[in-house]
Amino acid sequence: MTRKWKVGIYLFEDVEVLDFAGPYEVFSLAEDEDGDKLFDVITLSYRGGLTAAKNGLRIETEKSIQACPSLDILIVPGGHGATTNEVYNKDLLTFVKQQAKTAELVMSVCTGAFILAEAELLNGREAVTHWMDRDDLQRAFPDVTVLKDTRFVDEGPVLTAAGISAGIDASLYTVGRFAGEQAKLRTAKRMEYEIRE
Repeated sequence: MTRKWKVGIYLFEDVEVLDFAGPYEVFSLAEDEDGDKLFDVITLSYRGGLTAAKNGLRIETEKSIQACPSLDILIVPGGHGATTNEVYNKDLLTFVKQQAKTAELVMSVCTGAFILAEAELLNGREAVTHWMDRDDLQRAFPDVTVLKDTRFVDEGPVLTAAGISAGIDASLYTVGRFAGEQAKLRTAKRMEYEIRE
């Protein structure tokens, strides 16, 4: 039987839609050669229930962070709410730190990197974020080496993706990392997506 990994995607008020929807699509579509799902994807929010993303899209999340099951991969997307609210959410930062101890991978997309940096997961590591926010990330977190012109950076237990659409590239890469190159290629083909690394 093919192993199935548990993926949790954390959503919050004013989250950037493609930051979470891109990875959600990638991991939800990934299958083995027999057509069996490789990843079980759930959505999380601080309290569970309804969350309003950027531009008013409303999403019913499945679990609160307090009720989160054991995860293999935690994804923290970005958006305006990441840097104005979530980076100051002490309960969320504690949750992210705890997940980093037990999950195989904690991944950010776009300004979700600020949350990972605030949780001290990026200290001494290379990272990326949206091009408009690179300088702010570097100033706020001098122990992080913020790269330019890079779609994503794999630092072992932590992976950061640059802005918005780069989350799709990073997610496809992660499918390959966990389930193999053929699974990555099958998923990209299903999505009619040209892989960029």
